[in-house]
Amino acid sequence: MPRFLSMIRIDEQNAPADDPGPEFAERMGALFEEITKAGVMLDTAALTPTSEGTRVTWSGGKFRYTDGPFTESKEVIGGYAILQAKDKAEAIEWTKRFLQIHPEHWTVTSEVREIAEG
Repeated sequence: MPRFLSMIRIDEQNAPADDPGPEFAERMGALFEEITKAGVMLDTAALTPTSEGTRVTWSGGKFRYTDGPFTESKEVIGGYAILQAKDKAEAIEWTKRFLQIHPEHWTVTSEVREIAEG
């Protein structure tokens, strides 16, 4: 079965300051339990803020390093999930369920791409 990378994109400059509450954590935990039992979730994690990251660029035969935060980026990857699904449509359905758990006034985007094998 194909694997998919779901990259969770967030706007660090305008991240919601409100706490979504314990119900959010409960809903997220229930979904993660369901998706893991279904054999779809292979791995997932949140990422540290870009202020703790470094971009490494190879150009003109030389390396260039840029320490975060990356203020020129409107959206950054805030987390990821690796899913194993029968097809892209199924991976997108699970991703939609993940996004719907978030409060309606939040903006969270996920980019779903198949992992190229071999």
